[in-house]
Amino acid sequence: MSTELQSEIHKAVELRRNFAIISHPDAGKTTLTEKLLLYGGAIHEAGAVKARRAQRKATSDWMAMEQQRGISITSTVLQFTYQNCQINLLDTPGHQDFSEDTYRTLAAADNAVMLIDAAKGLEPQTRKLFEVCKLRGLPIFTFVNKLDRPGREPLELLDEIEQELGLQTYAVNWPIGMGDRFKGVFDRNQQQIHLFERSAHGSKEARNTIVNLGDAQIEELLEQELYHQLKNDLELLEGVGPELNLQLIHQGKMTPVFFGSAMTNFGVELFLKYFLDYALKPGSHNSSVGEVPPTYPDFSGFVFKLQANMDPKHRDRVAFIRVCTGKFEKDMTVNHARTGKVVRLSRPQKLFAQERESIDEAYPGDVIGLNNPGVFAIGDTIYTGQKLEYEGIPYFSPELFATLRNPNPSKFKQFQKGISELREEGAVQIMYSADEAKRDPIMAAVGQLQFEVVQFRLQNEYGVETLLELLPYSVARWVEGGWEALNKVGRIFNTTTVKDSMGRPVLLFRNEWNCQQLQGDHPDLKLSAIAPVFSAQQAMEE
Repeated sequence: MSTELQSEIHKAVELRRNFAIISHPDAGKTTLTEKLLLYGGAIHEAGAVKARRAQRKATSDWMAMEQQRGISITSTVLQFTYQNCQINLLDTPGHQDFSEDTYRTLAAADNAVMLIDAAKGLEPQTRKLFEVCKLRGLPIFTFVNKLDRPGREPLELLDEIEQELGLQTYAVNWPIGMGDRFKGVFDRNQQQIHLFERSAHGSKEARNTIVNLGDAQIEELLEQELYHQLKNDLELLEGVGPELNLQLIHQGKMTPVFFGSAMTNFGVELFLKYFLDYALKPGSHNSSVGEVPPTYPDFSGFVFKLQANMDPKHRDRVAFIRVCTGKFEKDMTVNHARTGKVVRLSRPQKLFAQERESIDEAYPGDVIGLNNPGVFAIGDTIYTGQKLEYEGIPYFSPELFATLRNPNPSKFKQFQKGISELREEGAVQIMYSADEAKRDPIMAAVGQLQFEVVQFRLQNEYGVETLLELLPYSVARWVEGGWEALNKVGRIFNTTTVKDSMGRPVLLFRNEWNCQQLQGDHPDLKLSAIAPVFSAQQAMEE
C-alpha cells in the first residue's frame, strides 16, 4: 500500500466517531437523536415524536408503523458532520421487543450512549442493553435526560449507576435547577456556567449564555438559591468524586455523565463536543487472522443488518456494512467469505434513515448501504487481499412462539418471499417443525410487537394477509452437537423439536422447569441459549 493511501486512511480514522444509543422506551431516544442531528446541521428543524399526533415525523423513524405509533422499531443509520468529524449514529429500536436488533447494531458500534430518564433512573431495558455493551467492552457515555421535568437528585442517579452497573461515574457537567427551574448546566472542565433560553418545543438550537464561575453577572442571571446549591454540589463532587480517566472510559469501566434535556436542547451541544474528545475512534476487530487494525491496508467489513423495502417504490433490499479496514471504493470487487464468491459492490449508498445518497468512498467506522440481491446474510464478511473472517453475530433464545398461516393459496409465492426476506433481515427468527408434514413456519421472537410487525409488513409490503396462532412455549435451546447428539439420546418428553433456518435442531419447552428436568434426565445432552455462530463454511440458505 502506498504511503499516501496509508496516510489517507489514518487521517480518516482520526476524524471518525461511531455510536449507538441504548435506552428504555420513552426515555427520549428518538428526541435526542433528532437534536444531535439538529446540532450536526443534518436537519434544520427537529420533530419531537408524539405517539398521538406526530404532525412532523421524526427523521429516524421511517417505517409506516413507527410513524403511526411514535416508536422506533428498526435500526437506521444517520451520518452527519460536526466540527470536521464524521459521526455515524446507529439508531437502534427503543422498544424492548427488539433487543436482538439492538444487539446486532451494537456489534457495529465503537461507543454507546446510555440515555436515562432523570425521574425514573435505570430501567429494565437499559440494564439489559448495558449487559450487551459490557460483553463487548464498549465505552459508555451517560446522558441523563428530561431535567426540564421533576426528577430524582443528580447525586442519587450517579450512585444508582455505580451501585447497580458497577461503573465509576464522572459528571462532566452538572445541572442548575430541575423541572421548571432548570436553567442550564455547569461545565466542570471549562469552569463555565451555560444558561439556556427555551425555544419553541426545542425545534431550533437553544440560545446559550456562557458565564465563568465567579463572574459578577451570575448574581443577576441566576437565582441566589440555585447558585448556592450549585456551589455546594460542586464542593461535594470535588471532594468525593473520582478524577476523569480516559483509559477507564475506553475500557468501559468509567462513564462520563452529562445532564440535560433533549426536548428543550439544554446540554445537547455540550454533550456532542465532549463526546468527540472522549469517544473511541474506530478500532481493531477480532478475526480469523487475529486482531485487525483499521489501518490494515486491504478493505474489509461485515454485514450487521439487512432491511427489505426501505423504499416501498423500488422493493429494494439493503445490506448495512460496517467498514472495518482499508478504503472502500465504489464498484470495487470483493471476496465474500461465507460463499467464496467474488462480488462487485455497485451502487453504494450513504444512509440517512430512509433517504439515500450515492457515495464513492468510505473508511473504517463508516456504515454503507449496499443493494442486496440475496447474496448477504447477517454476520457475513467481505474483504480484499488475504482471506479473513470476522466473528459472527449470534441469535439469542426467543421467548414467544407462534405458527404463521397463509389462508390464501393464490398468495403462496408472495408469502414465501416475504417470510424469506424478513427472516434474512432478522425481523424475526423462523423455525420449522421437525415433522415434514407440518409446513407452516414457526415465528420465534423476543416480544409480541415483533409478530405484529411481521404481519403488518407482510400485508403492507407483500400484499399477504396472515393468521397467527400462539404456541405454548417460552424457552428455546439449541442442541450442541446437532442432530447426531440429539438422536443418541433417543425419545424425550415434555419438549417439541423444531429446526432453525439453518436446519439445526432446537428444543422448545413450555417453561424453564421443563428444560431443567430434561437436562437432569440427560446430563450428556448439551443445550445452549444462544445459536451456534455460523462460520464461512456453513450456508445461510435452508
